[in-house]
Amino acid sequence: MDAMAMRFCILGSGSSGNCALLQTDATRVLVDAGFSARRLGELLAAHGESLDRIDAIFLTHEHGDHTTGLGGLSKFPHIKIFANAATARAAQASLKHRPSWQLFETGARFSFRDLEIESFAVPHDAHEPVGFLFSHGEEGSLLSPRRALAWLTDLGHAPQHIHERIRQADVLVVEANYCPELLKADQKRPWATKQRISGRHGHLSNDRARELLESVASPRWRRIYLAHLSRDCNSAAAIEKTFATVRAMLGCTLSIVAPGDGTPFDDFS
Repeated sequence: MDAMAMRFCILGSGSSGNCALLQTDATRVLVDAGFSARRLGELLAAHGESLDRIDAIFLTHEHGDHTTGLGGLSKFPHIKIFANAATARAAQASLKHRPSWQLFETGARFSFRDLEIESFAVPHDAHEPVGFLFSHGEEGSLLSPRRALAWLTDLGHAPQHIHERIRQADVLVVEANYCPELLKADQKRPWATKQRISGRHGHLSNDRARELLESVASPRWRRIYLAHLSRDCNSAAAIEKTFATVRAMLGCTLSIVAPGDGTPFDDFS
C-alpha cells in the first residue's frame, strides 16, 4: 500500500448482512458487523486481513444485519465499538459480554487514529441510525491528499443535511434497496412490511437513490457503490434501467453490489 493511502472494500451487503473494511497506514476498521464472527473472519481472510488486526467497528444502527457479529467478538476485546448511546444500548441488550463501547453523539466530528469521522442522522426505523463520513489526509497535500468515504444505507428519504455530507465524498456507498414494481409484486412480504420498507423511515428505492444522486451530483465523486439491494425486490436489470440516464451525467464509476456480494479493494490514493 502506498504511503498514506486509504483503501476500502465491501465485505458483504444486503438483508443477509452488511459489513465493509476501511484501511489506512495506521488503522483498520469495519463499518457494521452484520455477519457472524466466524463469517467475518472468513471474509477478512479473503482480503488478507483478520479480526486480530481490526482496530474498531463503527455501527450505523442496531438491526441484526448490521450487528450480528458483535456476539462472537468476546475473543477480540481489543476491538473498539463506536456507536451513539441509543444504538449501543439497543445492541448491548442481546449481548452476553460487554464490548469496548466508544460512544459518540450523532452529528459529532471526532478522530480515531489517522481517521476523521463525522456521523449524521438518517431517517430509518431504528433507535438512532446514522450515516458516516470517513476522511483521511490533508487538504492541499501532495503526499497525503485528503480523501473521504461516505456510507449511506438504511434510510427512507434523504433530508438536506445528508446532501451536504455526501457532497464531500470521493467514494459514496448508497443504498438502492428495492424496485417499487418488484416490491409490489412480491409474494413473501405482508402488506405492512411493504409499507414499512417504502415508508419515509424505511429504505431508498432505486428511484429515490437516483433522485438523490441527481440532486447532489458532486464533482468530487470518483466512484458510487449502489448497495444494500433486496434479493427479492430488486435486480441488476431494474437498477440499470433506472440509472441509465444519470450514469453519464454523474461522470464517475457507478458499481452495483449484488445481494450477499462484496467488492475488490478500492484504493483512494
